[in-house]
Amino acid sequence: MAYSPEDEQFVGTVLEFSSLSWLDDSPVAALNGIQKVVDEAIDILRADGQEVPQPFSARHYSGKFTVRIPPATHRRLAIEAQEQHISFNRLISEKLNAA
Repeated sequence: MAYSPEDEQFVGTVLEFSSLSWLDDSPVAALNGIQKVVDEAIDILRADGQEVPQPFSARHYSGKFTVRIPPATHRRLAIEAQEQHISFNRLISEKLNAA
């Protein structure tokens, strides 16, 4: 849920259906509107035999991902981890949790 100064209305959105939105004068109305639109989209997907997106909250995450950083940043972080007597992964995890 967000307010759009350009539209002067609240915008209801759903992450799993990023192409859908609903504008309305109140947050509750925008939420109700987007819920109806998503329900209709799910009905259409099911009627067409297509897969309904799984909610992000119900998806399994391994806890692993790869990120590319400049070599100088990698070096600086590796040194920082050594100075703190912790693993590189722990340092990065702590920094991400603090972000």
